[in-house]
Amino acid sequence: MADRSEANAKDTTQSFSKDKLNPIATHTNPNSKPGVTFAAQDKLPKLPIPDLETTCTKYLAALDPLQTAREHADSERAVAEFLRAEGPELQDKLKQYATGKSSYIEQFWYDSYLNYDNPVVLNLNPFFLLEDDPTPARNNQVTRAASLVVSSLSFIRAVRKEELPPDTIRGQPLDMYQYSRMFGTARIPTDNGCQIGQDPTAKHVVVLCRGQFYWFDVIDDNHDLIMTEKDVALNLQVIVNDSEQTPIHEAAKGALGVLSTENRKIWSGLRDLMSKDEGSNNSDCLNLVDSALFILCLDYTEPQTSAELCTNMLCGSSTIERGVQVGTCTNRWYDKLQIIVCKNGSAGINFEHTGVDGHTVLRFASDVYTDTILRFARSINGQAPSLWASASPDPAKRDPASFGDVNTTPHKLEWDMVPELSTALRFAETRLADLIQQNEFHTLEFTHYGKNFMTSMGFSPDAFVQMAFQAAYFGMYGRMESVYEPAMTKVFYHGRTEAIRPVTHESVEFVRTFWAENPPVRKVETLKKACEKHTAITKECAKAQGQDRHLYALMCLWQRSIDEGFEGASTNGDGGSTNGYSSPVSEPEPHSPMGSPNRGSTLSDDGSVQSSRSPPRGPQHSMPAIFADPGWDRLNNTILSTSNCGNPSLRHFGFGPTSGEGFGIGYIIKDGSISICASSKHRQTKRYIDAIETYFLEIRKQLRQTQRRGTSSDKQASRAREVEETRPKAQRLKSRGRIIISDNTAQQTRDRESSVASDDELGGYGFFDAGMLLQALKAKEEGGERPSEKVVQRREVGKKLRLMEY
Repeated sequence: MADRSEANAKDTTQSFSKDKLNPIATHTNPNSKPGVTFAAQDKLPKLPIPDLETTCTKYLAALDPLQTAREHADSERAVAEFLRAEGPELQDKLKQYATGKSSYIEQFWYDSYLNYDNPVVLNLNPFFLLEDDPTPARNNQVTRAASLVVSSLSFIRAVRKEELPPDTIRGQPLDMYQYSRMFGTARIPTDNGCQIGQDPTAKHVVVLCRGQFYWFDVIDDNHDLIMTEKDVALNLQVIVNDSEQTPIHEAAKGALGVLSTENRKIWSGLRDLMSKDEGSNNSDCLNLVDSALFILCLDYTEPQTSAELCTNMLCGSSTIERGVQVGTCTNRWYDKLQIIVCKNGSAGINFEHTGVDGHTVLRFASDVYTDTILRFARSINGQAPSLWASASPDPAKRDPASFGDVNTTPHKLEWDMVPELSTALRFAETRLADLIQQNEFHTLEFTHYGKNFMTSMGFSPDAFVQMAFQAAYFGMYGRMESVYEPAMTKVFYHGRTEAIRPVTHESVEFVRTFWAENPPVRKVETLKKACEKHTAITKECAKAQGQDRHLYALMCLWQRSIDEGFEGASTNGDGGSTNGYSSPVSEPEPHSPMGSPNRGSTLSDDGSVQSSRSPPRGPQHSMPAIFADPGWDRLNNTILSTSNCGNPSLRHFGFGPTSGEGFGIGYIIKDGSISICASSKHRQTKRYIDAIETYFLEIRKQLRQTQRRGTSSDKQASRAREVEETRPKAQRLKSRGRIIISDNTAQQTRDRESSVASDDELGGYGFFDAGMLLQALKAKEEGGERPSEKVVQRREVGKKLRLMEY
């Protein structure tokens, strides 16, 4: 086997034909062979362990802009002490530990998620909100859901047959391991943390409707589809009709999905309670839910605004009628991948985040969305392309005997509701409603400009937007706080993410300059330097040369050496673990939604911040100075938790805040727009969103004032238009009529103007006195102190629903 390296991985991927790497329009390809998906896995380089001193230098650089001179001097002494004492020994132990492992951080990463005791809803699971189906007639619930299910099954088939082309960046293949863990997977609570269970032979889906559970098989043992979209739609309509037979207030009493939102230890005890009686249906019902390919949630509500849609996709709605919860929060199962479809066809995805990052689920979401469009196109023109290298035989033309042992008729799961379970359900729902009420969401769909404008101005779009978050926050609070952004490291074997720390000396200088009385040239100059610095840090992190994951692994190793002794630590094989995540036998926007879970602080049920570090056991073990220093908590208490993850298939993306004092910010940068979903525990989220919008308009004004006259603001502009713009006006004949310009052309023309009424002022910031802000900035420069701050055989369960009854 060739050595692991980026070059060998790239060569392996490029040994496949272009049709296999880009299968669109090749669905009739007779030469399609499996193997491309994981072909490069054994060639991908391992995640490197950075140099210790370099890591510490970067750590201090990330801390410096957040500290006073005195605080930073203390952190420097703590780092020096760490380098002189425990640091080198921990670094040697980490290198020893990593020998034979898939990745030096992987096990610690899984543990940090799976040992998380608080509810996963709002705290861990992110969401995607898909764009509506471009064919309005298909934007009804059953049609949209059936379409998404069939496209999802085609994606699953491509993964299982290893026909899904690997993700790449500039031809470099990325790690595809996460795709093997997306489906038939569940997070299962135990008394000692959670485990990940997976059924790689799963053939069924579970449908939740009005809190009631249904299931039916959708693929055969060969991973081929056994139902057409019309068949799936028929099943879903039967399920909707059946669920409506039970009044919503009555159904709420058995909406057991709510229990998946409980504290993990409580949820573990409730699962034991549910299945303790012999002859109970509950164990079989749980196994069916856990092993399902995914959960399809059919909601009976129609959220109207973007914020309501985002809330519905992340945590569901909380609506109390006559003292009973009838909101969609009872129609979820948060331990699995969920596809959520509202009554009006609006759809989204909520996913369990332990084993998959946003980049992976984004590929799934975008391929599924694309396939729904292409499949509809083929229903009109049979020659329209397919997204897949090969397709399932048409289920309508197959011999039913070829399907094998399958159940295509929907069944309803019937839970045995013992009294204790009913009581637990009520309390869980009440706590969940409290949790939902403690959070708020607001969105911004900024349509004045997007990626094209930013790049035409010479900026990295991600860096440009990151500076907006910092400037808007400073404009509201007058201080800089810890910001987090994940960078994807899937160019490495089993790579996940590294933490970008966007607050730098350059970004601080820009924010100060922006809010002080300075000419536009100076503001734009400092903005460019800040964005260049951000881009440089991002590139380092994408090469796994950041500091956060390295230091986190060292801290986890220190804790393990204290709690268990280093020699007793798990070293089984290639990173295998009891949580079900071990390496397989064979084996885009570079961001994911969340970073290292428990990154310095986590949220308790009451919203307070709790340290993610366990205290050392016994006074004889002193924590290494670097982790005991207040700077460690300062950097890891993320006030602005941000992530750039999306493409045109998504309308919004987001997650809950990671700190009681902070914001969770998911954003998507499109060619001509920016979508932002912000969340917080009622910390003026709407006002912050408004501040970001105002900043975007103001910085455009500053850029206009420094832009050379006549420069095109759209990289897609036609060259013919450039010629026309430069043609002397006298050559134009009046008899040819008045020139009509498109909205886009008009916008470009306006972008060249030095002023526009909507940009004349800073909107809501108009009351700020620049001199007052300048005084605050000078006080900061003088060192002023800052305020502290397994797989069970499935059998038929439940009542079979007869299709002919409806």
